Amino acid sequence: MDAPAPAPQIQSQKSQPPSLWLSAGFWICTLIAVVVVVRRVATLAFPSSSAPPQVAALDTWFTSHAPLTLAHILIALLFVCVAPFVVFPRFTKAAWPESLIFPLGAAVGITAYAMSVYSVGGWVERSAVLFFNSLFLYSLFRGYLYRQRGEPLLKRRWLLRAIVILLGIATTRPVMGVFFATSRLTHLTPSQFFGIAFWIGFSINTIVIELWLRLHDRQFDDRQLQDHPSQIERTA
Repeated sequence: MDAPAPAPQIQSQKSQPPSLWLSAGFWICTLIAVVVVVRRVATLAFPSSSAPPQVAALDTWFTSHAPLTLAHILIALLFVCVAPFVVFPRFTKAAWPESLIFPLGAAVGITAYAMSVYSVGGWVERSAVLFFNSLFLYSLFRGYLYRQRGEPLLKRRWLLRAIVILLGIATTRPVMGVFFATSRLTHLTPSQFFGIAFWIGFSINTIVIELWLRLHDRQFDDRQLQDHPSQIERTA
């Protein structure tokens, strides 16, 4: 009697590049982050006396903590500049982006904790930083563990989480812009709306990356079901 033919093997899940809308959001956040850092460095180097009162007060606050501010934002700038080579690996086949992204991310997270001690928005902002910064570092650590274990797909999954969560700081900027623009109506000051803006901005990025990952998983499962329905049924 002939042995039964082996069941078709389910294809391993391939690393899928970010979709068009996720890529667009990534580049917009990256651009905002770079512009914000450049402006902050310029403001620290050349303080302006012509800024609106609320903006001038913020500039004075950051100037009073200039060394810590510079350490945090310059390391974050390096992280943001390296991130595209990790998110879009077609840019380079070299290993240096990943070799840099982990120590830079750890340094960003540590300095973010330090910055939260002097948060503009008090405990509301501090709670957002503590929550999302911890989530960022956890995702980064998981990515590092999977890299050490030689599991590239899971490594990439957690790295994408970490990078998109960190870019939530860029998403907070348009939210803050709305609060600044409506401050004459709401009478809210930066110390009152900074924390709210942090929670909104970081939440948007966290939800977006989770939705994309789950959509990716669902699309993969659907493709596998179409290609090997009998095998999927046996392994379900």
